[in-house]
Amino acid sequence: MSSKLELTRNIGIMAHIDAGKTTTSERILFYTGKTHRIGEVHDGAATMDWMAQEQERGITISSAATTAFWKYKDTSYKINIIDTPGHVDFTVEVERSLRVLDGAIAVYCAVGGVEPQSETVWRQADKYKVPRIAFVNKMDRTGADFFSVVQQMRDRLKANAVAIQIPIGSEANFEGVVDLVENKAIVWYEEADGTHYKYVEIPADMTDQVEEYRQILVEAIAEADDTILERFFDEENPITADEMKEALRKATVSQVMVPVMCGASFKNKGIQRLLDAVCAYLPSPMDIDAVMGIDIDDNEKVISRQPDVNEPLSALAFKIATDPFVGRLCYIRVYSGVLKAGMSVYNTRTGKKERISRLFQMHANKQNAMDEIEAGDICAGIGFKNIRTGDTLCDANNPIILEKMEFPQPVIAIAIEPKTQTDNEKMDHALVKLIEEDPTLIVYTDSDTGQVVLSGMGELHLEIIIDRLKREFKVECNQGAPMVKYKEAIQQTVTHREVFKKQSGGRGKFADISVEIGPADEGVIGLQFVDQIKGGNIPREYIPSVEKGFKEAMLNGPLAGYPLDSLKVVLIDGSFHAVDSDQLSFELCAKMAFRAAAAKAKPILLEPIMAAEVTTPEEYMGDIIGDFNKRRGNISGMEERNGARVIKAAVPLSEKFGYITVLRTLSSGRASHAMEFSHYAPVPKNIAISVLEDVKGRTDLL
Repeated sequence: MSSKLELTRNIGIMAHIDAGKTTTSERILFYTGKTHRIGEVHDGAATMDWMAQEQERGITISSAATTAFWKYKDTSYKINIIDTPGHVDFTVEVERSLRVLDGAIAVYCAVGGVEPQSETVWRQADKYKVPRIAFVNKMDRTGADFFSVVQQMRDRLKANAVAIQIPIGSEANFEGVVDLVENKAIVWYEEADGTHYKYVEIPADMTDQVEEYRQILVEAIAEADDTILERFFDEENPITADEMKEALRKATVSQVMVPVMCGASFKNKGIQRLLDAVCAYLPSPMDIDAVMGIDIDDNEKVISRQPDVNEPLSALAFKIATDPFVGRLCYIRVYSGVLKAGMSVYNTRTGKKERISRLFQMHANKQNAMDEIEAGDICAGIGFKNIRTGDTLCDANNPIILEKMEFPQPVIAIAIEPKTQTDNEKMDHALVKLIEEDPTLIVYTDSDTGQVVLSGMGELHLEIIIDRLKREFKVECNQGAPMVKYKEAIQQTVTHREVFKKQSGGRGKFADISVEIGPADEGVIGLQFVDQIKGGNIPREYIPSVEKGFKEAMLNGPLAGYPLDSLKVVLIDGSFHAVDSDQLSFELCAKMAFRAAAAKAKPILLEPIMAAEVTTPEEYMGDIIGDFNKRRGNISGMEERNGARVIKAAVPLSEKFGYITVLRTLSSGRASHAMEFSHYAPVPKNIAISVLEDVKGRTDLL
């Protein structure tokens, strides 16, 4: 079993939009024999982009999983691959994939280099401590610069990026690479059955450059293995390629360095060597430490599970998908033990057992039925009645709760309504399924207007959801204009006393609290509750009710009912009635205290600010910067990249709706732009007044 696990790789492919992730995945499927024809993204025929919307738009929306086999050094390796989206609106797909993977391939465009979403996915991989190798793609494009991309990785990502190959030629003359580990040159050649490679002598004009980069590589590896550096200078006993690979593997798995390779996926160049590197350098489940979780009865007690079939079962449900043929599919990463078709597993969130009727090994949207899946593997199961993304599935006699996944909050919303009355029930049913699949999609009914409001990560995200409602669930919807998800905050500390009295025929209600309400301490998210009650003025059992009341009250701010992200409440004093006081009285009293005190604590509106990056030819720079200024944008930097100018700015989301059309007009279609959520910031007073007028019909709240 352990030898089988050592030959397993669970990897993801992550990158910015259009760096070539899906094209790289398609080539991997072709060379590993999973497909006999290469599917092209631009033809809408990519295997991994199986959704209709993905094929039409040429983008990845949903992460697709597949299993392939690759022979490296006469040994067959099993590679579970997840192709993730690059668009910031679908960042949840990257987040949940990285949570369950052991390694990743970070793909970069040789022309675009490190782009905004490259930074986001890199940070996500850092969060989950995922070892990576980098692949600089599109080396055949005009403006390709391998060494510039390596430098950008060092500067922007603060990664110890080290080339293990250097290109022979670039752009139209890109014909091969020099492998610095083996110290040999490789060139590609075409034959009827595809692209192959052969070893040749290192070109004479590259020997100095090869020596220089080989020296850099050895010094980087030496950080993980001291003996390498000594041996490198020992001419009598030189270091072998296998020893170098061993040390390089150690450095990659321990995240001391990131090996960088290059190629041109579209031209089938560099994929075989990339697969070799996945087997050689990325970790197997055996190389990753035991998975940690907490005891179901004692949150302080930490439990570990080794990647071993003999350990009790522990697995994580990391994605829910709806399949038209088999129903609700749940993607599962098994960390320990064995998962068998027909067995019952314990869900720690619901506290109930669930029977898994069938198990599958996935290939994009096709399934191969399996009887059992062992530790270290990724699969999909059906038969669950109540399952959500992030649920832990385990052995009922040995329960464990694995670390939950955290998802970003939505920043944009639209109101939707079914076109006909008969669509009403269908829409509710469809939305329940879509929310199960996508944790960043939030649906609620606005209490003031009665409208169903759909919140998501961006305009494209919501557009795709509306499209899926129409195609998959046959629900026609009318939709309102996009709305920004504002938040509220308070700026001052206020002391307030609230007495809640209610006398009815029988037993009354009574609670009395004195609190200090103000902004939370720096870095604190959520409710910061401080209990300063002395001498039993309020009995212990009522204090959690006060905290609960404030926690719930934070969901509706004093200005327009938008939530507060953080709040500090100090419970100073209070009193109770021996007969009339109960937990509900204190909870209601806390809610009333919040409403009264927050209104006096200088409340403000906060709006989402996006980090935008526009790449444009120089002649349009003035117009684009002028437009940013009109949109309350803050220019944070400008640089030159491959002859084009890159403008970085922080812009309120409310000013960005429909921006792509304006940018096309300003630049005659020659500029491109990317943006991602950055932070929340106060709304200028004049704009806050107009927002409150729209939402509440009054402006006297500020």
